[in-house]
Amino acid sequence: MNRQELKNKLNRCCDIMRDDGLVPLQYIEQLSWLLFLKLFDDWETQQKIMKLDYQSLFEEKYRWQNWANKLTGKELKEFVERDLIPYLSNLSGTPQKAKIASIFRGIRNYMRSGYSLAEVVEIINGIDFSKTEDTQILSIAYEELLMFTAGQKGGGTGEFYTPRPIIRFMIKVIDPKIGEKILDPFCGSAGFLVEAYKYLKDKANTLKEYKLLQEETFYGQELKSFSLIVGTLNAMLHGIESPNIIEKNSFEEDLRSISEEERFDIILTNPPFGGEAAKRSLTTFAIKTSDTELAGLYLCMKKLKTGGRCGIVQPEGVLFRTSGVYKQVKRELLENFNLHTIISLPPGVFANVSPKGRTGPKTNLLFFEKGTPTKEIWYYEHKHPLGVVKTRYGRLVEKTYSRTDPIKDEDLEDAFQKWQKREISENSWIVKVEEIIKKDYDLSAKNPNKTKSIVYKPPEELIKSILEKEKEIEKILKEIKI
Repeated sequence: MNRQELKNKLNRCCDIMRDDGLVPLQYIEQLSWLLFLKLFDDWETQQKIMKLDYQSLFEEKYRWQNWANKLTGKELKEFVERDLIPYLSNLSGTPQKAKIASIFRGIRNYMRSGYSLAEVVEIINGIDFSKTEDTQILSIAYEELLMFTAGQKGGGTGEFYTPRPIIRFMIKVIDPKIGEKILDPFCGSAGFLVEAYKYLKDKANTLKEYKLLQEETFYGQELKSFSLIVGTLNAMLHGIESPNIIEKNSFEEDLRSISEEERFDIILTNPPFGGEAAKRSLTTFAIKTSDTELAGLYLCMKKLKTGGRCGIVQPEGVLFRTSGVYKQVKRELLENFNLHTIISLPPGVFANVSPKGRTGPKTNLLFFEKGTPTKEIWYYEHKHPLGVVKTRYGRLVEKTYSRTDPIKDEDLEDAFQKWQKREISENSWIVKVEEIIKKDYDLSAKNPNKTKSIVYKPPEELIKSILEKEKEIEKILKEIKI
């Protein structure tokens, strides 16, 4: 089955569910758990062929092959809602069963029509996960669907989708090795884990290294059961047979009692940017803040092993704020970690995965290692490759990324080449830590090499900048009240 055929199948499923009244967030969840059950059933069938004594984790009546396409209408809907999901959510007895139970505990059937549900099941039943080619093609189509849905107004999935060129760049900088444990404490669709696996899979030369890569390398934590199943399925589709992704609120961890064995060699993540559910969980967090991004940075600092490396996405506000807890966290970061690199990204990088009409936040990529203090920071200011362009009215404006012109891997190649040499150029420079301390721990990127020619920002960017500044003022006022 080729890519377009598989993509058409997924799109047809979404069309059926949309016609049944589901919104994007619901039909992605519905599609994910149905795909998961089909994938798992095909995997168990292969296990039975390879190991004659293999025992299925499910009772026979609950295996996909024994109910899919055999029930329809009201009978199918009742079986799924009253029998199948309750059974799966109460599995116990082995770690694998407990894992499946944790996935299905928050899952529900959103479809109103049993006949529409049967139609979706029939389409999914036509996908053969025992064929490596089909699985690989489907993994690409599934990621494309996630990205498309992330950009839909009201889709709600933008919170767990980071543009893949950004992720791949971060992984190249961190350069993970086989045997290192990798964590994403806010893993969403598991993009960081999937891309790290792709980076490492061809480097596993022995059966021992392969098993290590499959079972003891990739770890993820997710607050929502929806994201848990999306991330687990995405990881499995891309070849991670046993992803260690668990449903856990990272902001509820007791960071005071973490042992060195519980820490990680590598952390790669994009913390939630102000999600209400995440904000509510900060009431008992280790530092007093309502800022989920700052809390995410602090969490990564505490969960990193001595000698460990972290790559994290952070908004502009965390870098330039110098009051209270922001200064406290950044002081600790510079004193106990080597914050060696900050990449400043322009607005619009997240435009193609942000709800329609939005450019996404202005962000930065921070890279640090635990164990030695920061002496200097290498900065790089990334701009759209076209740079400054002239409008039809003759004004000079900075070209920005957009939904129709997203960031690409090759756009970041200059940053990577210069980073390897820590080169100083028109768009890269070094700041000594003493200068940062003098500026009261303001880490924001201020390019000293910028030309002084007048460049106008597009009107929509000016309006967005004003609104963002208003939000920043509101956040600061809230922080002062805490």
